[in-house]
Amino acid sequence: MKPTDPAPPTALVLAGVRPGGDPFAQEQGVLHKGLIDVGGVPILARVCRALLAAGCERVVVSTNLPEVAALAKGEGAEVLPAQDGPSATVGAVLRECGAPLLVTTADHALLRPEWVRDFLADTPGDADVAILMARRQEVDRDVPATSRSWIRLADGQWSGCNLFLLRTEAAGRGIALWSSVEANRKKPLKMASQLGWGTLARFVLGRLGIDSMVARIASQAGISARVVRARDGRAAVDVDKAADLDLVRRLLAAEQGA
Repeated sequence: MKPTDPAPPTALVLAGVRPGGDPFAQEQGVLHKGLIDVGGVPILARVCRALLAAGCERVVVSTNLPEVAALAKGEGAEVLPAQDGPSATVGAVLRECGAPLLVTTADHALLRPEWVRDFLADTPGDADVAILMARRQEVDRDVPATSRSWIRLADGQWSGCNLFLLRTEAAGRGIALWSSVEANRKKPLKMASQLGWGTLARFVLGRLGIDSMVARIASQAGISARVVRARDGRAAVDVDKAADLDLVRRLLAAEQGA
């Protein structure tokens, strides 16, 4: 932790479900991906344990599913209701718990305490918001078997790591922008107009790097956002489909065998 961050952040685990449920979780015989068993431990339990081991004294799980709430409480986490979408949930928990607020997801099956500690240590002291991203080089190095969605920018290909830090109360000003972009994620022209045509033009022309992109978007909300590079490429792996689940199980089995 930095001297400017006197206390460990509260950690929020997003464990909501969209209307109609999660088809992949249902294929696995459960109501939520966090309930899927990996190496004898539900994924959500692994996430909560990693956050507590990283030094997060308060872990909050946002959900409206009784089964998920029961598991979270059994792991020593608090439970708050999930709102209508991730951004609304983050906003509600930020108002309830304050900053700094570390945010991750219930399907981050490989999450390790050292990744969280490194992320907090590497976050610049002037950031209102920090986002953990992994370059393709590190992902291919550490987990070459994975198939990810890549953001292709001037400085390489990037994948999100489902770890965010809302370091200051000012970060709340970015929630409305997040919510608006989230609502229009399938309407490219409308989303482009929100993010700025200049930003879109630089992206199309291949002149936009990851730091510039995040800074430009955050500036519209009047906040400072920084990208933190993941030291371990495995941080980009979450469980969205059967291939991800098989990969996670193989990696953890190999780790336990070693």
